[in-house]
Amino acid sequence: MKVPSKNCIALYAVLLLSVAWLHGCGGSGASSSGASSSSSSGGYGYGDGPPPKDIDVSGLPDAVPKLEPITKAGNKNPYTVMGKTYQLLPTSRGFREHGIASWYGNKFHGRKTSNGETYDMYGMTAAHKTLPIPSYVRVTNMENGRSVVVRVNDRGPFHGGRIIDLSYAGAKKLGYSANGTANVEVVAIDPRDYQPNAVVQPHIVETPVVVSVKPPIVTDNTYLQVGAFSTQVAADKLSERLHGISEYPVVIRQLQEPQSLYKVLVGPVEDKVKLLDLSNLLKQAEKLSPFVVYE
Repeated sequence: MKVPSKNCIALYAVLLLSVAWLHGCGGSGASSSGASSSSSSGGYGYGDGPPPKDIDVSGLPDAVPKLEPITKAGNKNPYTVMGKTYQLLPTSRGFREHGIASWYGNKFHGRKTSNGETYDMYGMTAAHKTLPIPSYVRVTNMENGRSVVVRVNDRGPFHGGRIIDLSYAGAKKLGYSANGTANVEVVAIDPRDYQPNAVVQPHIVETPVVVSVKPPIVTDNTYLQVGAFSTQVAADKLSERLHGISEYPVVIRQLQEPQSLYKVLVGPVEDKVKLLDLSNLLKQAEKLSPFVVYE
């Protein structure tokens, strides 16, 4: 048997090392340094992937924007990754961009994000290269119209021209976890103006249909909720707009748990017909989507 020369053996070793190095490149998501990147073959890097068991995200709530301080952790400015230097935006206000989103999952679950928090692939979070941490953004999948609100608490992705890395849960809610990437729009949310009142409006149909609707029970504590805000300033603004529109008072209720929230209510209304009339008035006059609550 012919014995390979020393030169052949050395060349073979170099090739093995090169393959191993290439296989280790890529990766997406959280790390101790907060550096995120993605594999060109999918939405997540080598060794990453979805959770071991599939999850139902249909009832998973979006992140709720709230005012938070911009901390030193996660906001080193400028910073350099893979030889490229990034300059952070001074504010997220007015930020909007279109591009490719990816996601990161099981490989980074439980690791630290850029600001020192623990990455949770079931949470509604994201990684971005230049937005302040924390920031809140609405991400819309341009291919199916689905939209989610996520909290930016990590840096990345740093590969393939992608603009944002969502958690696995966020990507699944947007419908692209199986594909790996999606064409998205990212719009920053100012917590002071955030309006989570997102009641789905009925579709208008051309042909008559019979719909069984259970009328609301009207008591002396029946109100129409027209908005909910993370700050009292935003709630006061809506309240001022609504004063004088109807005979009913506009009140603000503050909730402390699980986080501070200011609900804007109109009422109380003790008559079903008047309740319907008031609802229609608020829809037409202020383009609101009121719904019945009991306080």
